[in-house]
Amino acid sequence: MKTIFVTGFPGFIAGRLIELLAQDDNARFLLLVEPRFGARARAEIARLAQKTAGDRDRFHLLEGDITQPQLGLSTMEFERAREETTALFHLAAIYDLAVARDVAMRVNVEGTRNVNRFALKLPRLERYHYVSTCYVAGKRTGLIRETELEHSAGFRNFYEESKYLAELEVDRLKDCLPITIYRPAVVCGDSKTGETTKYDGIYYLINYILMQPDLLSLVNIGNKRVRLNVVPVDFVVRAMATLARDERAIGATVHLADPEPLTTYDLFETIAEAAAGHGSRLHVPPTLVRSTLQLPFSETITGLPRVGVPYFFIEQIYDTTRARELLEPHGVVCPSFPSYVHALIAYVRAHPQP
Repeated sequence: MKTIFVTGFPGFIAGRLIELLAQDDNARFLLLVEPRFGARARAEIARLAQKTAGDRDRFHLLEGDITQPQLGLSTMEFERAREETTALFHLAAIYDLAVARDVAMRVNVEGTRNVNRFALKLPRLERYHYVSTCYVAGKRTGLIRETELEHSAGFRNFYEESKYLAELEVDRLKDCLPITIYRPAVVCGDSKTGETTKYDGIYYLINYILMQPDLLSLVNIGNKRVRLNVVPVDFVVRAMATLARDERAIGATVHLADPEPLTTYDLFETIAEAAAGHGSRLHVPPTLVRSTLQLPFSETITGLPRVGVPYFFIEQIYDTTRARELLEPHGVVCPSFPSYVHALIAYVRAHPQP
């Protein structure tokens, strides 16, 4: 029997990942959940049991906190988890671009150190899976390789910096633990249903155009030089579940990114065509767009918080060589944004942002 320990439950990615992993009837799950999310976690377990036609007893909730010693677990629970865990997925993190430094360091860095300490004590551990982000590249520009991590280019915010420092902590354990590190790009909803629980990233642009599709789609505010790398959540979780079964992924760091991302100009055109049935007629110079979006009143008008503005102007390309080498033999390929933009828009229209 496999015992899979997961942090970050009942998050959107964690729930979907567990749904795939639970297709293995020999897998059981120890799910670390903060007490404040207990009700949501129990509801998610009921959904998972129904979706997988499985026994609810396969999903065991452990109330805890990665920022605490022993992950906030009682001695008995910690020892049980230590003795039984065969695979560890660490997804818990603060993803807020505006997060304060002390919070980011406590959760993303010290929390990861605590999970690392736990991993080092697991006698049956077969794989440690850590979810990072492409944005550990910080202010670097140009091609970002999967094999690269350490740099001195700086960061746009404490989210990026803390995830970078956390990945460093995990990467240093590759010599003594069977580790796979995943760096997703900007994650959006399901490519088939459009389902999402987060309305950030590409949704800032979608929601902006949807305010008045016929009018706002006429003026393209994108950039022909900058690419925003967007990946659907179903690709991310399928990639992780696939590589969890592939020993070739041990020791690898992989970019879960679109190998052919669209420029923000083309993203705008794609969304405009899907939302309004026509593309733009005018194009605003990127320098004017950026300076306007940085003004205090722009957040109210566009819905794009100023902390998110730089991400539409980052000149980074994420190498996906290793990810494709590992995933393509399994038939796992990142779909192109135009193939699922209609699903995203339909879901947003049916489920407006609260």
